[in-house]
Amino acid sequence: MRPRFVRILLALICLLALPGNARLYVKAADTLPGQYTDAEFWRMVTDFSEVGGDYQYENFVSNEISYQEVLPELSRLVKPGGVYFGVASEQNFTYIDVIRPKVAFIFDVRRQNTLQLLIYKALFEMADNRADFVSLLFSRKRPAGLDANSSAKDLFQAIAEAKPDPQLYAATLKDIKDRLIRQHRFALSPDDERKIEYIFNVFFRGGPRMDYGFASTAPNPYVPSYHMLATANDGRGKNWVYLNREESYKSIREMQQKNLIVPLVGDFTGTRAIRAVSQYVKDHGSTISVFYISNVEDYIQSKWSAYLSNLAVLPSDNSTLLIRFEPYNFTTLGKIQDVTPQWPGTYFH
Repeated sequence: MRPRFVRILLALICLLALPGNARLYVKAADTLPGQYTDAEFWRMVTDFSEVGGDYQYENFVSNEISYQEVLPELSRLVKPGGVYFGVASEQNFTYIDVIRPKVAFIFDVRRQNTLQLLIYKALFEMADNRADFVSLLFSRKRPAGLDANSSAKDLFQAIAEAKPDPQLYAATLKDIKDRLIRQHRFALSPDDERKIEYIFNVFFRGGPRMDYGFASTAPNPYVPSYHMLATANDGRGKNWVYLNREESYKSIREMQQKNLIVPLVGDFTGTRAIRAVSQYVKDHGSTISVFYISNVEDYIQSKWSAYLSNLAVLPSDNSTLLIRFEPYNFTTLGKIQDVTPQWPGTYFH
């Protein structure tokens, strides 16, 4: 017994010797549920969210053409399970498909992004395959010849040639609102409904060729289209996009059906959303496996200390990864412990 006692004593001494700013997160058994009821889902959306803020771009679609570059390494490093944190819109679905978390929380300072993700949720539930999903998303009739073996390139080339269909648009918009409000009983406000109409109309007008600058007050001609993002690859020839494989689409669809992709209004430097979800994850004995932060750090110079404080409360460990985007150049993986104490400037890595 004495050697064992000595080992325990030494371990306690080592723990006491840790620096004062070190934080140990000791997790219990993971008790995250495998599914949320509609009421539980909506309670998280409302209780965890903050008051919405502004951003100069609309973000209807990603502008990160390099986002697949990290996926070979990400798939190797991250084990399924745990919790995913993300930001913005559709790019998250590919990251979620690759790492297969138990639950995903997607933050954005704009309430419009939460509503856009709710549109996606409804469309995933309505369409049991990729071709129908893209048809509904852009309000184009499904072209003939597409099946479960069609690639994203086949899918988007066919959809790009289809004309916008006003009747399909009107019917799908009605179905989206009916599903969210009447079936799920999400308490959307009249303003929320108007914004859902506005967002879905942008996709109707823009079609698969829409890009980050489409319908934006700050258009940018040097960004990829939705079509390009869906048919790109990781630089080594593999397309990881969730719309490239029926299995990947069905994986995301199943998470949506189980209410496991939760959109939130949240500021990376705010006092509510990040902290509330972090506490929820800790209470259920789980850990964040990946936090996709895009290039949000470029915009929070004046609130850097608040951002660091939020990172400090994350239920993370040495395996937790950050996914950063450097506009027009690279996407990289990083560690929370490597985030600098002072704001390092824009486009840093």
